[in-house]
Amino acid sequence: MPEIRLEHVTKRWGKFYAVDDLNLVIGNNDFVTLLGPSGCGKTTTLRMIAGLETPTSGKISIGDRVVFDSSKGINVPPNKRKVGFLFQNYALWPNMTVYQNISFGLHNIKEELPTIDFEAKEATKLVEILSDIATLKAHIAESKDKSGKLDEKKAQLRLIDSYTISMMTAKKLLALKDDNAMAALLESSKKKLEERKNAIAAAGQTLDADFHVLQNGTPVTSVRKLTDEEIDLSVRRVSRLVKIGMFMDRYPAELSGGQQQRVAIARTLAPEPSVLFMDEPLSNLDAKLRLEMRYELQRLHVDTGSTFVYVTHDQMEAMTLATRICLMNNGVLQQYDPPLDVYNMPNNLFVADFVGNPSVNFIDAQGKINADGTVSLEMLNGRKFTFKPAADFDFDAWYKARDEHKAAMEAEEKAKMELKGYVEKGNKDEYFNYHIAKVDESEIQDEVPRIDRQSFVIGVRPECIDIDENGSVCGEIFGAMPTGMESTIKVNVDEFLLTGVIFGNSKFTIGSKVNFAINTDRIMLFDAISGRLVTLGSLN
Repeated sequence: MPEIRLEHVTKRWGKFYAVDDLNLVIGNNDFVTLLGPSGCGKTTTLRMIAGLETPTSGKISIGDRVVFDSSKGINVPPNKRKVGFLFQNYALWPNMTVYQNISFGLHNIKEELPTIDFEAKEATKLVEILSDIATLKAHIAESKDKSGKLDEKKAQLRLIDSYTISMMTAKKLLALKDDNAMAALLESSKKKLEERKNAIAAAGQTLDADFHVLQNGTPVTSVRKLTDEEIDLSVRRVSRLVKIGMFMDRYPAELSGGQQQRVAIARTLAPEPSVLFMDEPLSNLDAKLRLEMRYELQRLHVDTGSTFVYVTHDQMEAMTLATRICLMNNGVLQQYDPPLDVYNMPNNLFVADFVGNPSVNFIDAQGKINADGTVSLEMLNGRKFTFKPAADFDFDAWYKARDEHKAAMEAEEKAKMELKGYVEKGNKDEYFNYHIAKVDESEIQDEVPRIDRQSFVIGVRPECIDIDENGSVCGEIFGAMPTGMESTIKVNVDEFLLTGVIFGNSKFTIGSKVNFAINTDRIMLFDAISGRLVTLGSLN
């Protein structure tokens, strides 16, 4: 499967930038989720790669082929990009059977395709099957009901799946009434195969393992449509992948939501696209079915070996499905990393807040960097803590890099403003206003001044809070939601609310006093001025 590369891709309508200077590389066989809040630009990004939306500027490559380049006027249409698209609504034809829905697009393909000797291919398959008549008979016998009557539809599907053959070949085998008929077809198939080999050799050609006709070792091609045999084999192949072989004669209205989704996936996979794009394909399903379909998509990604690009605003879907998460906000890429890296080492406050359920706890802190590399912090109404980085950390170098990055971004923006045709961004990028949970949030809280290095934001994931009678912080249970396997609690610490996830079948009484500790080296220290992650460490 090809690598997908986006270079400085921008899409704007007037002054509204849906996608702003996006650089992204989607690797071979990746499962990438485009994640973010509504309106962040994820669907627009997907549509631009697929060719359904034209970028304002930039360059997009799929493999070694440039499909869009604003500077060179290249814009390959969607049907030439060899991509499959799965929409939020299944878009199945209600008047067509499942088989017809899956095969519909295959009938319209007309392009340069390799020449295949189907007579030799079928003869070879028949010789292979009929050389072991006992196994063939066993498959047919297992398709009989309790009274001994053959279930013809079940037998057809069994032969199709067992031997990877088309419906036409399956029907030919089931038409054989006895051993003599099987032996006769075996001999005629051997003869046919020999005739085809001689004819191919006489033309100075050869056949490869897939029965492609070769001339001097090079496949012979021609502009043609797919044959009925090729279409049927493709339909049967994808129906096996998504496990809907038994529904071929049904209409969409006779299927459940999950089954309809499988049909839509099969239809998308049938033309063998180089990349599969999915735009919130599970949003119409109920919670239980969504979970099941996540497993199916995960398995499908492995079975097909394809590159999947998946749009969702559900961070749970992104975490469970993706090999890499592309998290966007206001058209700007925030982080592009494997799911656990995004969760454990978020680039900034927005990423930390968006990924994780329950959400991360943010705590404002004032601090001083000590000579030994620790940070003395004051937070939660005057409580004193010490933050120790998990590894040796050079704060001066980090602050220098932060300031250089800011200067470079400002210089880049200034250079853009001088370019001809520059349009100022109307939807300005703003500082992320993180939420500090408090018991009484009716009053507007004054924003903490962010004027120097002494202002920090601490991020604590809920699972990092441990109820411990020897814990150094005391609080009061403000709320508790047990689920059996775990309990989500809210602890009131001097009117600040901290959310914790306590594993195990524990009971908590609202209003009771508890001590807790934060025993982990995955506490996040954010710079309050820029909102960027400084480092991870422990809090004592």
